[in-house]
Amino acid sequence: MVIGVSFLGVGVYGLRRAGALRRNGITAVGRVVRLDTRRDDDGARYHHPVVAWTTRDGRACTYPSAFGRGTVLPGFGTGSSVTVLYDPDNPRRFEIRGWDSKPFHLLFAGVGTALTAGTLLVLLVLA
Repeated sequence: MVIGVSFLGVGVYGLRRAGALRRNGITAVGRVVRLDTRRDDDGARYHHPVVAWTTRDGRACTYPSAFGRGTVLPGFGTGSSVTVLYDPDNPRRFEIRGWDSKPFHLLFAGVGTALTAGTLLVLLVLA
């Protein structure tokens, strides 16, 4: 149950955040200035593009993507031009078009829903 609710929470949070950006966000052209590479506890490497852009009001922004991938997709290497969608009130909240993944959040929400519903069903049957 805890795992299902956790997955569901992560998925719903990501989908709500992406929806808010789509409704209120502003697009800008950015440039990938470097790739931050992080390792998880199992040693797998995840690449997070760090993108620089300028907001409409002239603020310079340089932030890493929160979403890491095991491989760098074509068009997202250092020096690549990318489109970002950012929150004008808090540019740290942004997504890189084509990199940040809606299917990832949908998968988490779907798995979380299935695990939670399955657990509840088992508990109802046993009760």
